[in-house]
Amino acid sequence: MNTPATSTSAVPDVSAPGALLTPSEVAAMFRVDPKTVTRWAKAGKISAIRTLGGHRRFHESEVRQLLLGVPEQRDPQA
Repeated sequence: MNTPATSTSAVPDVSAPGALLTPSEVAAMFRVDPKTVTRWAKAGKISAIRTLGGHRRFHESEVRQLLLGVPEQRDPQA
């Protein structure tokens, strides 16, 4: 049976609409520590939902937009 090989890389290839990513998956995409992603969520820089177990999950579409560099408002004095 010819089935495509599955990738075991840290960056997931998710194409399903509404796919959710773990903090580790988001961290791999941004090349930061997972704790940084958690801090971003606490600061409101990225929205997260909570699973029934209390774990954070991030919308794949929002993460992709952030990776593409969707402009965000910045303080002109910074």
